Amino acid sequence: MKLSMPRFDSAPVLVVGDVMLDRYWHGPTHRISPEAPVPVVKVEQIEDRPGGAGNVALNIAALGAPAWLVGVTGDDEAALSLQQRLNAAGVYCAFQAHPEQPTITKLRVMSRHQQLIRLDFEAPFKTDGQAILAAVRELISKVKVMILSDYGKGALVNHQQLIALAREQAVPVLADPKGTDFSIYRGATLLTPNLAEFEAVVGHCDSEQMLVDKGMALIETLELEALLVTRSEQGMTLLRKGESALHLPARAREVFDVTGAGDTVISTLAAALAAGEPYPQAVALANLAAGIVVGKLGTAAISAPELRRAVQREQGSERGVLSLEQLQQAVEDARVHGERIVFTNGCFDIIHAGHVGYLEEARSLGDRLIVAINDDASVSRLKGPGRPINSVERRMTVLAGLGAVDWVISFAEDTPERLLSQLKPDVLVKGGDYRVDQVVGAPIVQAYGGDVQVLNFVESCSTTAIVEKIRERGDI
Repeated sequence: MKLSMPRFDSAPVLVVGDVMLDRYWHGPTHRISPEAPVPVVKVEQIEDRPGGAGNVALNIAALGAPAWLVGVTGDDEAALSLQQRLNAAGVYCAFQAHPEQPTITKLRVMSRHQQLIRLDFEAPFKTDGQAILAAVRELISKVKVMILSDYGKGALVNHQQLIALAREQAVPVLADPKGTDFSIYRGATLLTPNLAEFEAVVGHCDSEQMLVDKGMALIETLELEALLVTRSEQGMTLLRKGESALHLPARAREVFDVTGAGDTVISTLAAALAAGEPYPQAVALANLAAGIVVGKLGTAAISAPELRRAVQREQGSERGVLSLEQLQQAVEDARVHGERIVFTNGCFDIIHAGHVGYLEEARSLGDRLIVAINDDASVSRLKGPGRPINSVERRMTVLAGLGAVDWVISFAEDTPERLLSQLKPDVLVKGGDYRVDQVVGAPIVQAYGGDVQVLNFVESCSTTAIVEKIRERGDI
């Protein structure tokens, strides 16, 4: 399956549901309390993060998609902290405040990256369903997808009215369900239960086929378009009317904390669908995002650069031959991660020891090395008839196989100046007997503050010398 990064900036999503504040107290533990056999934590850091529907909206915003959030809070310090953090992340909030009830807060005491205890401060809200509906009605025309983020805390009391409103506006509805009565989500576009939630409704599934059969029956009963069952270490299963089941394996390299993984799945899925991705690609992106978030501590959002890097790994474009668009994304991602980009160019017709040593030295000047090579027509213009010996495809394949080279791209012009203007590498490297002011493209790189370096090839190593030596022997 081919994956690419969607245009999330054109994918607005509305989240409606149970917002809460995830609060973390961090500190070292060096002794056991004399009062009871429990560790004593010296709290040195307090951290607040949006949780529940707030985390869903935060994940959407972190991907670069416009996010709106409708929910219920108290009128207290926790609500203020929640709104400040969401607004700072670019989430538009429309909260219904209840002065007599606390904002739902989950306090986790952490020591050495381990959770020692969780304390919940909450009471079921007396939600005004019509006020929530009115808030959604004002926003529904601005978005392409709506999420019902249901944690069973009382913010969602009129699921059917919300679904009907979205359907009137032709806005797909994705629901993260809770409880055993899934009939309240009837008519939604897609549900994302985990396996335990799914089996609590349909019964235990002894096999993959039973899961598929019961899932398809649930789709029919609830008039859904699709069903995504998240299955922890077994990955995900996407079911759709008239389509074969799609089973995706878990992508996590290391599971550190599963908190908020479901939020990441539905937020990435919604943003991808809003950006126009088909179901299989949208689910695959959500699966990659889930694999990233379970490697983090606590409730966390996945950023667009993190997801882009995962997509590049999946497609094999973390290294190798890239198109200009792929390379621009790879360079942008590398910069986000603080990596220094080195650029060099040439014909590289016959790769020899001089090239290898030169490229290894160039790579040592930064974290990523781009090698741009002249295409066949430009090599012929520069080197004359009979050149290149090797086609551009073969030259790129050989260069991509070298350990020092990260990315390879070809260009049709005689010089790489257009690429330099578009990619803006940190270092431009050229091999040969040049002065810096003689290097093609040096003024472009120096103008934006980049560095230009000249390196020497290994003596007596050049493609031209090799070709002449073969000619002298009469082999060509």
